[in-house]
Amino acid sequence: MTVRFAALGDSLTEGVGDPVPGGRRGWAALLAPSLSPGPVNFRNLANSGALSRDLLVSQLPAALALRPQYAAVVVGGNDTLRASFDLDLTARHLSAVLRSLTAVGTVPLTACLPDPGRLLRLPTPLARPLARRMRGVNAVVHALSEHHHAVHLHLADLPWTARRALLSVDRLHPSAAGHQLIACGFHSLLVEAGHPVGPPPAELATVAPAPGADLWWMATQGTRWVAARSTDLLPGLLALAAIEARHQLRGSARRLDLAEAEATAAIVARLTVPTPEPSIGDLPAPSTADTSPTA
Repeated sequence: MTVRFAALGDSLTEGVGDPVPGGRRGWAALLAPSLSPGPVNFRNLANSGALSRDLLVSQLPAALALRPQYAAVVVGGNDTLRASFDLDLTARHLSAVLRSLTAVGTVPLTACLPDPGRLLRLPTPLARPLARRMRGVNAVVHALSEHHHAVHLHLADLPWTARRALLSVDRLHPSAAGHQLIACGFHSLLVEAGHPVGPPPAELATVAPAPGADLWWMATQGTRWVAARSTDLLPGLLALAAIEARHQLRGSARRLDLAEAEATAAIVARLTVPTPEPSIGDLPAPSTADTSPTA
């Protein structure tokens, strides 16, 4: 039997950081052949810059048409990098995607994401608001993954900053070795959960970016990325940084963390309410019609 696997997500799942002749590969493509001892029909629907809304509106219909046994749902980083970030809206988008997939029997593969401010080594006043947003998104992903029985990889806990070879030159996406680590992580979790998968993904050589590669990327590509974000994220992020600085001076920064945690908990509570089992009073009354056979 052919196993069907759809990958929904952004640049991480599209394969940025893992270039191959003719395009990109990425962790989902590395994992796909290992999802079954037999043939696998893999379709990568992810695209760079995708937000949680894009998964719901654009990628989900194509995934449902495939009726996959497995579907990667890894998103949220781009949401936190937008001035219009709304955790409640992001959470509702993710919830709708996972609910739709599990309703047709698909096993979702989800992951929490590392803090982009830490990866990019942003100054503390800029990094803290992003970290707070990422904590909120990850808390939502954790809760929704448990609620929908997803196979969840704690991607944020992998040693991204400790092992430079795991990051691409942009310091925001995995390198080829980083993508392979993600693929192997999901494969191990599927094995532990008893899924009938095939052998693990083949091991790739771990090569750190060459000296000066970070500077070359910034000179040739990174400036475009920064410019694009500057017209959207930067004004809002600077405003957040100003609020952060004021709270730091007053010694009240902890209030921001507590407010974020309370808001996140309320969102999670709304989206993970257990579906009640029908009580006897809710069941239809048995029919009193004569069911004896007729001549």
